[in-house]
Amino acid sequence: MAQAAAVATPPAPPRRRRASATPRRLPYLLIAPAALLMLGFIAYPVISVFYYSLQHYNPTKPWRNGYAGFDNFTRIFTDDPAFWDTLTFSAKWVFVEVGLQLLFGLALALIVNQTFVGRALGRAMVFSPWAVSGVLTSAIWVLLYNSQTGITRYLADLGIGSYGTSWLSDTSTVFPAAIVADLWRGVPFFAILILADLQSVSKDLYEAAEVDGASRLKQFWHITLPHLKDAIVLSTLLRAVWEFNNVDLLYTLTGGGPAGETTTLPLYIANTSVDAHNFGYASALTTVAFVILLFCSMVYLRLSKFGGEDK
Repeated sequence: MAQAAAVATPPAPPRRRRASATPRRLPYLLIAPAALLMLGFIAYPVISVFYYSLQHYNPTKPWRNGYAGFDNFTRIFTDDPAFWDTLTFSAKWVFVEVGLQLLFGLALALIVNQTFVGRALGRAMVFSPWAVSGVLTSAIWVLLYNSQTGITRYLADLGIGSYGTSWLSDTSTVFPAAIVADLWRGVPFFAILILADLQSVSKDLYEAAEVDGASRLKQFWHITLPHLKDAIVLSTLLRAVWEFNNVDLLYTLTGGGPAGETTTLPLYIANTSVDAHNFGYASALTTVAFVILLFCSMVYLRLSKFGGEDK
């Protein structure tokens, strides 16, 4: 009986070896150095700005340094008209620039998406300004707007305008001149993103629309634009943030002048910190600008229903 019971008893299942945790943690260990570096280069400056926004900090006047509380923020909203002027101009600059860049970028993307001879060269020429740095772009347009050797000189030779005219020093022309200079570099950004999304639109949709008798305008409105919605929302949001923080082009072209006509809020912050050495107040201005951008971005994404399905 004992032998029968021993034979009938099934053997115990082999014990599973505990899986090593090292292979599962290996990807995180590999990216840890890069993540720590990014955290240090991003988190530390952000925390420093928030800290100094509550301080009176001016290296040239150390006897006045110390805890300020919310004095800097109170001064911004109640005793600094330059803040409201620069904020108003920043909103105007972003609205005009992003709107025009979107329109021209969409038009260029639709053009270079067509099949024609030399399309590769045409695309390269359209996208090439985006590869130029902001400072170099500014230097190019400073030369183009030079009153002695630039566009105005050749226009004067043709009898248009007068010699010695400088569009960058005239309050009535400085804004359009700066807009054109930034359009040259900003339009390719929209063209690149929109063209990439256009490549994924199925041609069957357009063929079916043509069979149904839809015109080109109706195809664009009911097929192309809905497909490009997320690309347009994302590109306009990114470009709006970049244009709001635009310092290099306006600083090189106009320096915020003439008479402060082209001073954006970030340029005002740069002048306050670098020229006036008032880093505490500049940090408070930066904090306010950060909150404004964050709020506007959240509202824009909410209203545009980015990533959602159209009903």
